[in-house]
Amino acid sequence: MSPLFRRKGPAAQDRLVTLIGKPDCHLCEDAEAVVAKVCGELGVPWEQKDITQDRALHDEYWEQIPVVLVDGRQHTFWRVDEVRLRKELTN
Repeated sequence: MSPLFRRKGPAAQDRLVTLIGKPDCHLCEDAEAVVAKVCGELGVPWEQKDITQDRALHDEYWEQIPVVLVDGRQHTFWRVDEVRLRKELTN
């Protein structure tokens, strides 16, 4: 597709990735490494939230952690695919 017609998404600094997990979770640690790498390379801000500190997050996500939200919408859970996350953040 011609660059003239390609849809331009929000700027990197206008995006937000949220990683929802809990302490002592090996999948959460793996997800953190991927999120930190991709967001760091793209300049996208990210945050972590702990389900043990937030009852609403616990009730919603406890069976799915780690969960990654992009701009407040669920992107993935359990395993974070670097290529898929990068594609989501650059489109």
